[in-house]
Amino acid sequence: MASADDDPMDSSAGGARPRLPAWASVGLRVCATAVLMALALRGVEWPKLIGLFGTIDWRWWALGFATGMVVQVIAAVRWALLARPIGFAYSIGLFVWRFFEGAFFSLCLPTSIGGDVVKAYRLADSTPGRLLAGCTVLADRLAGLAALGVLAGAAVIGKEWSLGVGSTIGVGAALLGAVLAVIWLAVGSLDRLLTLFPEPHAARQFISRLLPYQMRPSLMTRAVAWSLLVQMGGSIAVAFVARGLGVTLPLSVWFAVVPLVALAMVLPISIGGVGVREGGLAFLLAPSGVPAEQAVAIGLLWFLTTIANGLVGGLLFLLDRTPSHQTPAQTPAQAPAASLQG
Repeated sequence: MASADDDPMDSSAGGARPRLPAWASVGLRVCATAVLMALALRGVEWPKLIGLFGTIDWRWWALGFATGMVVQVIAAVRWALLARPIGFAYSIGLFVWRFFEGAFFSLCLPTSIGGDVVKAYRLADSTPGRLLAGCTVLADRLAGLAALGVLAGAAVIGKEWSLGVGSTIGVGAALLGAVLAVIWLAVGSLDRLLTLFPEPHAARQFISRLLPYQMRPSLMTRAVAWSLLVQMGGSIAVAFVARGLGVTLPLSVWFAVVPLVALAMVLPISIGGVGVREGGLAFLLAPSGVPAEQAVAIGLLWFLTTIANGLVGGLLFLLDRTPSHQTPAQTPAQAPAASLQG
């Protein structure tokens, strides 16, 4: 993904700011990945790390992989929850199919955004439809990020203040309430955005298609609830993977550690989160008595489940390489809402 190349001379002159070539951006991410992985491996005893892979109970890894597959399906249901009310009247099965395809392209493209673009492209067969599909993908991402932030924030506060389980849950509930309030405020402003554009303007027509989110604020609430389930399921999947290496920790530890690592992996630093994942686990599991070698091995096996899930999406893409043939129609609920702004 190209990034802006800061040049104050060009900026002050009002000219277009040059961008870093795509190949250079990818090269920087590869270098960053190598550096982060080197930092994660610093202090690791290689004989111990290599020896761990000979002791893996692959049945636990398979259980973690299967759990990850279920989590992907739940995440696809969340996406359908957000896409169907604005005109994408597909079956849940098609959303699951497209979601796994996106996982594959997130794996093989330099950034996870590439997978999101593919999901939007494959959900519709026209430019307006794909732009609208992109909005559903963005809403889905925001719901997932909100849940991730709630779990990670509660974990950090609970650890910083040495809170008990009950108090930490209370903090999480408070954070969830604050996040939902922000979401409702943002969604509730959609009708005001319509007044910024004249009646025939394309932007006005586009925003009007998103009004079901404002008219049904419970949609985002339910999406965040599904996201909490997704994040907890992902934590359980990593716990199963760790069990295959003989690491048995309470689920409360994984509910705190995995969201924090996943939140760090959202940053577009490395390719596939490599280095961030392993280093984060080594740092966060150390207080629980997990040696660095085991933590890094858990991270690598976690990445292996991600690869396996992505390959499933690649197979599905090969089986059906045509985009979904549907242009989203205006839902009955949108017409009266849009007319109120006329």
